Amino acid sequence: MRLKNMALIATSIAAIVACASSPKKTETAQPKALVIYYSQSNATRTVAQEIQKQLNCDIAEIECVEPYSGDFMQTIQRWQSEQKDSVLPEIKPLNCNISNYDIIFLGYPIWGGNYALPMASFLKNTDFAGKKLVPFCTFGSGGLNTSVAELQKNAQNAQILDGYGIRQARIANAPTEVGRFLVKLGLKEGEVECLPGFSEQEKVSDSQKEIFQQACGDYQMPLGNPITVGLRPIKGGTEYLYTVEGQNGMKSQIYVLAKDGEKPEFTQVVR
Repeated sequence: MRLKNMALIATSIAAIVACASSPKKTETAQPKALVIYYSQSNATRTVAQEIQKQLNCDIAEIECVEPYSGDFMQTIQRWQSEQKDSVLPEIKPLNCNISNYDIIFLGYPIWGGNYALPMASFLKNTDFAGKKLVPFCTFGSGGLNTSVAELQKNAQNAQILDGYGIRQARIANAPTEVGRFLVKLGLKEGEVECLPGFSEQEKVSDSQKEIFQQACGDYQMPLGNPITVGLRPIKGGTEYLYTVEGQNGMKSQIYVLAKDGEKPEFTQVVR
């Protein structure tokens, strides 16, 4: 993917919602929403329940006939085996009828840069014709953009709306971020901060390298070396958009929040 295109995709799905205003009250009936999710470690469940709480809508969980082990390595090994053999896990029927809903939120953890295989099973056997789909996900570093692209290929009869993603390490921020996200979608009244665009990418200074290191240095996998950076002011601090080069020469982008008096943290990687 070209860097310019990647930046556009990244900006549209950033965890910090850019600019939206409160929807006007009308006599038009609100669309009926349903939250459907698969959760492996409770992180996605936390986000799903927050959406359900804020919208007061219905919710349903995808469950496997043969559940994945809670052990991280065993789950990875089973996922790798299923991927190799092109096998999808069998899932239990949902206790809801999606034809009764206008908007369906689809939640999943990111596995290998894509939605988890139980969600793939659900998508394969479900007709979303005429529905609006809202993807949301949890991840270690990123994957919202890649999973949404895959969803668009596998649910072509549906309208895919903007998605929301959050790192598992930042799950405590979900209530606030979900609220902003729902306002942006026009499903909840309220206002969110209107943010300017990022400045042009420029060579990273020593102080900006230090901010990157504070945010990313303790992540369990190397995220690469920052080359250039753009920034924009946010309430109580600054948001950085780093262009990073990995050991294989591949470039990615990393969003970092640096709030006054707090340790900088990265919100997502866009590869």
